[in-house]
Amino acid sequence: MLSRIMSGSIRNLDREYDCTVRLLDDTEYTCTIQRDAKGQYLFDLICHHLNLLEKDYFGIRYVDPDKQRHWLEVTKCIAKQMKSQPPFTMCLRVKFYPPDPAALKEEITRYLVFLQIKRDLYHGRLLCKTSDAAMLAAFILQAEIGDYDPGKHPEGYSSKFQFFPKHSEKLERRIADIHKTELMGQTPETSELNFLQKAQMLDTYGVDPHPCKDVSGNPAFLAFTPFGFVVLQGNKRVHFLKWNEVTKLKFEGKTFHIYANQKEDKKIILTYFAPTPEACKHLWKCGVENQAFYKLEKSSQVRTVSSSNLFFKGSRFRYSGRVAKEVMEQSAKIKREPPEIHRAGLVPSRSCPSITHGPRLTSVPRTRRRAVHISIMEGLESLRDSAHSTPVRSVSHGDSFMPRSRSLATDEGSAVISDEAYSPSDSVLPTPVSEHNLDLAVARQVNGAPRSIEEERESEAGTPSVGDSGDLADSRAALEGSGGLPLFTIYCLEHKLH
Repeated sequence: MLSRIMSGSIRNLDREYDCTVRLLDDTEYTCTIQRDAKGQYLFDLICHHLNLLEKDYFGIRYVDPDKQRHWLEVTKCIAKQMKSQPPFTMCLRVKFYPPDPAALKEEITRYLVFLQIKRDLYHGRLLCKTSDAAMLAAFILQAEIGDYDPGKHPEGYSSKFQFFPKHSEKLERRIADIHKTELMGQTPETSELNFLQKAQMLDTYGVDPHPCKDVSGNPAFLAFTPFGFVVLQGNKRVHFLKWNEVTKLKFEGKTFHIYANQKEDKKIILTYFAPTPEACKHLWKCGVENQAFYKLEKSSQVRTVSSSNLFFKGSRFRYSGRVAKEVMEQSAKIKREPPEIHRAGLVPSRSCPSITHGPRLTSVPRTRRRAVHISIMEGLESLRDSAHSTPVRSVSHGDSFMPRSRSLATDEGSAVISDEAYSPSDSVLPTPVSEHNLDLAVARQVNGAPRSIEEERESEAGTPSVGDSGDLADSRAALEGSGGLPLFTIYCLEHKLH
């Protein structure tokens, strides 16, 4: 009898588990959830906590025990998706970037998108030229500390802020100049709105990069944006397919195929290779969801898709949720008093800190102060002057996928997105970072091939990159103190790093 009571008590305890979700301002929401709870229940809890109604743009991201990242599926049991022992740690992030963030109905939604894009800028996902970077950083500065006050902001005050993985003193001075002279009087909400309008004009807006290789073995980054499918190599956008041109997405093992119809009935197939079958499946599912969200007129048009042409073989997946047009229509019906927004202000965060001393590039000889990219791994040859693409005819970029885009077209039809190359940093770890994984980070730094997607992580609990990327001892000490790694290091801006 006693044994039956004890076993029943154990079963009851097993029916609940703790779950922590890290929000975009790096605060944490912790709750207890029934073991059979589905993803929708947790997502609704988070949105209720944030007082968020325009929630379709957001999702919950997690990392499995094999270091592969996923989006939590709302229709499936959370415990079965996690494939690990509780307590669980996940992150709320923007999953579908609004095509025009300024058109969002509520300020709370715009603020959360602002936090996401600010994070993208810091981690290098949002790549831009120096002039644009200075303006974006100045908007952040105005939103967080308000008007310039010589009594509160001494000389060099902008150096205390870290907006990018790496930056120079010249850029710091330019940021401060803009903040002092051009943004006086702007409220936080106005500065955030101006930031969003500036960011959405960039060619890398909304890019969540998936590292792959093309058929020639050259590193590339694949991404799905509000406007279509994009491939980035070096400092160029070598392919862009609008969503109405994409006809099929397919994967087989590590191989990912994109089928498209272009003008004059021209059909093309782009082929790329992911590091692992799991990474390829994640890439495919992200593509299926983005295509359904941005392309379809109604959610009733969503169909179950297969990863293979063969019947009873491969993965099957169906997007669950409203599409972009329905989301906008639903937002227009919102009628309530605007909820109060608790801005993070000067509170330092672990992965996208506001007040912190970031790495400044001051010890590099002036003769080397050129805008160059940081290679995908140490020893990888520069892609700056030659962006390799898959051996198919490149898409015409006459009609840019970004509204009012100022990209320059090269002779090959590739759009130059920046003077810097788009490439990841030394960060390979997911969130959270446990101590035993630190040695794994160093061990995985093998020359000659890009890191896998399951290694390429949002280091949600990371710290700024150290000034000397070769000083592994200092890097490790910083990581052990903070519990994380930054995702990308792509800004050299005006210096060449080793």
